Amino acid sequence: MKKYIIIAFIFCAAALSMLTGCSTNQNKDGGTGQDTKTPDKIIFTLDWAPNTNHTGIYAAKAKGFFEEEGLDVEIIQPGQNTADQLVASGNAQFGIGYQEGVTLARLEGLPIVSIAAVIQHNTSAFAAPKSKNINTPKDFEGKKYAGWGSPIEEATLKALMDKYNADINEVTILTTGATDFFATTEKDADFAWIYYGWDGIASKIKNKPISYIMLKDEDKALDYYTPVITAGEKTISENPDLVKRFLRAAAKGYDYAAQNPEGAANILLSNAPELDSALVIESQKWLSPKYKDDAPVWGLQKKEVWEEYTKWLYDRKLIDEMLDVDKAFTNDFLPEK
Repeated sequence: MKKYIIIAFIFCAAALSMLTGCSTNQNKDGGTGQDTKTPDKIIFTLDWAPNTNHTGIYAAKAKGFFEEEGLDVEIIQPGQNTADQLVASGNAQFGIGYQEGVTLARLEGLPIVSIAAVIQHNTSAFAAPKSKNINTPKDFEGKKYAGWGSPIEEATLKALMDKYNADINEVTILTTGATDFFATTEKDADFAWIYYGWDGIASKIKNKPISYIMLKDEDKALDYYTPVITAGEKTISENPDLVKRFLRAAAKGYDYAAQNPEGAANILLSNAPELDSALVIESQKWLSPKYKDDAPVWGLQKKEVWEEYTKWLYDRKLIDEMLDVDKAFTNDFLPEK
């Protein structure tokens, strides 16, 4: 589900044509954009196909929250480039990312910043069909893991297996890319990394029982922010009012999705009719309380969460230097803090 940073990429000249023309439309008092004549064009890139992690953005668009802020938001899916690359290059003003992706990107010199946490706690897990008898990381031994080829996957597997005195060398790691969890674990592999709010809920709807190991339950450092909303440093420095208006509308969208799961699910389905409606509705019911969860306001990020995961990566030699977390995330543009 996640695409990682390619070290080198070219900043596209086309970005200039896609940047917002916000100089004539900024709100000077931080209020709404109702007094603007021409809305600011915004490109928002998803990380993947539409799913319930994105519902708040679709709700903000459908309910007119972006329009109230003087924003004309186009939601796109990434093509050959990742969402992080599109945001860093300015081809998209905002996008969906992950704490681990932002960390690696910044250490490679990509100027992106996490400006809001979509969900407060990590809902990802290692999962397998019940029939595989994988109940703890010790049971990974002798099994095949299907992943997308990131070194972070092996490090995460190893960390969990070390805790149970299990040997990572006893796991066959396959790079299968972003494939369907159920098809993959029925044919090629025994277990994979999922978001419970999607594949876990799907297992119930399909009546295909799974066992799963939530990362946040095994190690506090793995309870990092995934997904997050990102912006480029240039967008932030040159047009902070635009960032504030975008997040003000996005926060309303996620609040709507939290308060109206079925309504929000129907908005997502109207924008992505190819999705399984039963899955979207049940996934939305499960995920809606988790947007804000135990945080005082939606989107808030804690410095210690960034620091703990960065240290976790550094201790396992997955990064060569510690990340300056104060530059990697900000709460400055949230409507409430």
